[in-house]
Amino acid sequence: MFNPDITLTGQTAIVTGASRGIGAATVRRLASAGANVALLARSQEEIAQIAAEIGDQATAIRCDMADPAAVKAAFAQVADTFGRLDILVNNAGIIDPIARIEDADPIAWGNVTDINLKGVFYGLNAAIPIMKTTGGGTIINISSGAATSALEGWSHYCATKAAVLMLTACVHKEEAANGIRCVGLSPGTVATNMQREIKSAGINPVSQLDWSAHIPPQWAAEAVLWLTSDAARHHDGGDFSIKSDAGRKEVGLPVAT
Repeated sequence: MFNPDITLTGQTAIVTGASRGIGAATVRRLASAGANVALLARSQEEIAQIAAEIGDQATAIRCDMADPAAVKAAFAQVADTFGRLDILVNNAGIIDPIARIEDADPIAWGNVTDINLKGVFYGLNAAIPIMKTTGGGTIINISSGAATSALEGWSHYCATKAAVLMLTACVHKEEAANGIRCVGLSPGTVATNMQREIKSAGINPVSQLDWSAHIPPQWAAEAVLWLTSDAARHHDGGDFSIKSDAGRKEVGLPVAT
């Protein structure tokens, strides 16, 4: 455990896309720091199993982040269950199908936008009013280097992550004075199922990376925990990256060798 002094006892966190990868690791890390955690994902069975492992401080809610009514209802349920909402981790996102623009299926391209961009907005829209009832909170949007770098075959992913970076800045401008902090986390490449999809597509240099080049999802989860602390406040309104040694040192993670 890299940050044993960060405690979240009495706080409540929502993590979207919580069934696996960064989401599942983040739920477990926030819970270990004392937070009540709400796991949101489309796969009820997987999140229910994780919630059962954590115990009474966890609840699992099936939710399609592309459905604004479902998001509103899920967030209201969390507030009703735990009495508050202090942390939102907007993690849900997809990258398939990977394709060059001329080959892309417009419907599938739009589906990525519905989850990666609209889903983040729906989460922000639902969370902010609840957070204001208790004086504020912390919102962490899972970002990517793709937010600022164009990659072949990733037009949907790059465009949506770039838009989320601007949403982060907008929340900071609108809500910082109300005690709501918003920051993006750009973890670099993480050893999750998404990297297997990228590898399978075989497009652009990221697909050629060896599995050993990817960081474990637990490192991203540790960065999420650290971003809830006052020590991270100078990153509010922008993206914080643990791809660099400097970022990893701030979190307390091992640096590249």
